[in-house]
Amino acid sequence: MDKNNIKKQSVYISEEEKTLNWNDIQNAFKTTFGNEIYTSWLQKISLIKEYNDYLVLGVPTRFFRDWIVSRYLDKILAQVKGFKLSLNRIEFKIINETKNNQDLIKIDEISKVTEIKDSILNYNRLNYNLNFENFIQGKSNDIALSYSKKVCEHLSRYNPLYICGGVGLGKTHLLNAIGLELQEENNVMFISAERFMYHFIKSIKKNDMVNFKDFFRKSSVFIIDDIQFIRGKESLQEEFFHTFNSLIDKGSQIIISADRTPIKLDRVQERIKSRLAGGLVVDIETPDLELKIKIIKKKIQEIQSQFKESINLSEDVISYIAQESKTNIRELIGILNRVIAFSRVHNKILTINDCKNILKDIFSQIRVITVDKIQNVVSSYFNIPLSEMLSQRRSRPLARPRQIAMFLAKKMTTRSLPEIGRRFANRDHTTVIHAVKTITRLSEHDDEMKKNINQIKSLLLEQQ
Repeated sequence: MDKNNIKKQSVYISEEEKTLNWNDIQNAFKTTFGNEIYTSWLQKISLIKEYNDYLVLGVPTRFFRDWIVSRYLDKILAQVKGFKLSLNRIEFKIINETKNNQDLIKIDEISKVTEIKDSILNYNRLNYNLNFENFIQGKSNDIALSYSKKVCEHLSRYNPLYICGGVGLGKTHLLNAIGLELQEENNVMFISAERFMYHFIKSIKKNDMVNFKDFFRKSSVFIIDDIQFIRGKESLQEEFFHTFNSLIDKGSQIIISADRTPIKLDRVQERIKSRLAGGLVVDIETPDLELKIKIIKKKIQEIQSQFKESINLSEDVISYIAQESKTNIRELIGILNRVIAFSRVHNKILTINDCKNILKDIFSQIRVITVDKIQNVVSSYFNIPLSEMLSQRRSRPLARPRQIAMFLAKKMTTRSLPEIGRRFANRDHTTVIHAVKTITRLSEHDDEMKKNINQIKSLLLEQQ
């Protein structure tokens, strides 16, 4: 899309036409939906901004927004259209994110995400808080961050850009940051694989596949989050495949995220995996201690700035929280919030012993990881049948995952070497010893092996 067109659009939609009385609309909601639904849900919707052809509505939480969108938005749009005929789009904003600056909302702050005409999902998917400036860099994510920025500088140079990593490590943050960076001069589509599927199903039901194809294939930057969601959905994969090819053919930039590498996407067509792997694949690993400390300190600064209050956590306490948090960044932030809340309530500077007491139900929790669970996760990770991995066959595609499973069984369970051997088709304990030594050596010198081990550990811990 050329800059002149963008400028014209911006001028047009920036002209406000305030014709709505929100109280009248709320009364219509109450009549149409009934008192119970109105009181529980619709009463909490507020009008933030009104433009010629669309509205920005406020809702209390992300969950609230998604519930409204999935169940009531068609009827809401129809109701509001009765009061404003020019309306063709509704966007939602989380009130907690905007309540302090509602008067400052301008058209430039509204995402230029491509809209679907007559869609029930026309709300802003880009979050302005998730940008490059506040993405905290460390050894575990510096490569992914570097290439995310390079994509913004040179479109289609790395196409597709595929970012993989476990839950809560920052994939969505990077995708969002790319979208924000590129949206000014490009037609950006940012959507989750789940919502892509939702649009797909809705278009089939409405017999409107032509508009669906046309809409998704006109974007110059196509960003799709959590692509692993398409696993096992053959018709959806077929449509994604053709959409992908169409975008590549016209020179559009594609950015994708997933919880695993393309080759590890089970129940996904080989031709799709081949195309995903044909671009640049970068991964985000579990954050190390240094990065976790940086994240904690940054979060403390943000809280202090937002709430205008001092938070006194010693370096020892911060290090303790970082060391004991074993999974992802979301868990880390949750633990930090718990500690800060306790400090506020009791108005005291916390010691490490205080933290141990506060978090004992989290950190003292025994993570029951069994040999069976390890075997299932490893076989799924490498996309091989469990029966094959436990068989007597010694081919490399089976032997290495088997050794990894034995290694993890030794490191993450209390089972003895003979017990572990018995769980692997009655193998001798010396076989387990050899496997542990082999994987230990490889993980020290082979980056790919180290990455595999870390990702499998994350999957095991996430399931607890």
